[in-house]
Amino acid sequence: MGKILITEKQFNKILATLKEGDHETGSYMAKQQLFTIATLAYKMWEMMEDGEELEDWMETKIAQSELTITSVVKSYMYDEIEDAMKKTDGLDLDDLIIGT
Repeated sequence: MGKILITEKQFNKILATLKEGDHETGSYMAKQQLFTIATLAYKMWEMMEDGEELEDWMETKIAQSELTITSVVKSYMYDEIEDAMKKTDGLDLDDLIIGT
C-alpha cells in the first residue's frame, strides 16, 4: 500500500465532514475517533527518524494506547465472528486471520 499524504488543511476538512454526518445511527464518534487515531499515529510514524528516542512519558502513553486499542479490536473481532457463527452453520477457518 502506498503512502497517503494529506495537508493539515485537508485533514481538518475531512474531520469537519465527518462531524457533519448523521449522528443518530451507530457509533459515529468511535469511527471518527479511530480515524483520528490512525491518521495522527501514521503522521507521527512518518515524522520520526529511525532510532529517534522519545521522552519516557511519550513511550508509556504509546504503549498504553497500543494495549487499549488491541483489546478493543480483539473484542470487536470476537463479537463479529460470534455473530457470523450464529447466522451460518459455522465458521470457515480459512477466512480467519489472526495477528497482532
